[in-house]
Amino acid sequence: MASVLTSEPSLVYSRRVVEARVHKYHWPAVQLNIWMLIMLISACTIIGVFATFIDIQHTLLLPVPWYFPYYITVASLTVFFILLLLYLIYQRRLLPSIVMIGGFILFVLWLTGLIVISVQLWGPDGSVSSECNIQVFGASPMPKGQTLETLAWLEQRSICQSWQAVFAFGLVGAVFLLWIMVIAYQVFADDAV
Repeated sequence: MASVLTSEPSLVYSRRVVEARVHKYHWPAVQLNIWMLIMLISACTIIGVFATFIDIQHTLLLPVPWYFPYYITVASLTVFFILLLLYLIYQRRLLPSIVMIGGFILFVLWLTGLIVISVQLWGPDGSVSSECNIQVFGASPMPKGQTLETLAWLEQRSICQSWQAVFAFGLVGAVFLLWIMVIAYQVFADDAV
């Protein structure tokens, strides 16, 4: 018996190992942590102040201005963005593009809120600052003692100072959002070299 030769080609399988190279960016840890801390403080302060203002408006049976819930929403989105960044840092997947895009979107939202707060605080007619200067800080003599008048004056002073705090933290938040975009660009540019 003769061996049968087949004319079929033999199948040879080659196996290639494909390695996925994960590109890692080197973020400045101290600057990133300081940025997150300051932004959390700014966002939480704005949420707290405007939540209190909404409660005061409801208690006084007054309508709630649109920018109170607007700024609460923007500050809440900022907290969510920071939590997302923390998750991406934990997964070692924080990309500069995510930080730049998210920072830019939040910067526009914070700047809008800051402009509205500035108009309300220092606007042309009946601004919060002029009312505070006339009725609260310019009150003479300042009420003293354990009276309802003193308590009302202290509450008015607290509201005026809360408006000033919202403006200050809104400004800090907007500046720090610009700063994080610069940091993200530097991380991207340093890694491209």
